[in-house]
Amino acid sequence: MEKEVWRFIDSGENSPSFNMALDEALLEWHGEGKIPPVIRFYGWNPPSLSVGYFQNIEREIDMEAVSQYGLGFVRRPTGGRGVLHEHELTYSVIVTEEHPDMPKTVTEAYRVISEGILQGFQKLGLEAYFAVPKTSAEKEALKHPRSAVCFDAPSWYELVVEGRKVAGSAQTRQKGVILQHGSILLDLDEDKLFSLFKYPNDRVKERMQKAFKTKAVAINEISSRTISLDEAKEAFRSGFENGLGIILEPYSLSPEELDYVNKLAKDKYESDEWNFKR
Repeated sequence: MEKEVWRFIDSGENSPSFNMALDEALLEWHGEGKIPPVIRFYGWNPPSLSVGYFQNIEREIDMEAVSQYGLGFVRRPTGGRGVLHEHELTYSVIVTEEHPDMPKTVTEAYRVISEGILQGFQKLGLEAYFAVPKTSAEKEALKHPRSAVCFDAPSWYELVVEGRKVAGSAQTRQKGVILQHGSILLDLDEDKLFSLFKYPNDRVKERMQKAFKTKAVAINEISSRTISLDEAKEAFRSGFENGLGIILEPYSLSPEELDYVNKLAKDKYESDEWNFKR
């Protein structure tokens, strides 16, 4: 059977507002039938903190620390918790809910899409597997996360290596289209990450950071060799092709498409109304 051709965009490093605007624009264009499904790789310049759609900034985020580190900041259109985008490969997948290979439930669609990431890790020589909460306590912890930090615990079908989370993803569905995006950590500055959130006191912060070390890990901490961003891109691009049974065809945005994304970035994702409204 002939493989389906999806678009592949490597948009390089961009501002946090541009990154979220491009994901939203691709979702919109795919929903309107203007483009086929898309897989996109990207980075962040400057390094940035993104927060989930439902997070309360005033209660959870230390914006002074974000500013002191010179980080960008944006609210995602997807759920989940805070992510420091620095030494990582970020990906997004845009595909209609009606696609014949997409299961109807969020968790099962998540598993299908994440198969590409799983195979990417395996190509890098890492024995990754899907986290599936087994006990009722583990399932309850997913519903009521105790931390504002995304990598603090694996969710359904999140990817783990040696029991620790190596990729964090979030999903939204709008107008019949799935947008899943996530971070694949190459390296991680834990002290910087934990300084960006608010805690009741220093003791709680120390306890959470200590526990975090047992729950999350970056690729280069567990790999027998240093893996570069380019090598990661190659592995995960190939992983998505194999995992989803597709062919990825490179695509560059037209000047008109770029103009649209830049306007959306400025009007929406750079606005205080969007970023701080909850």
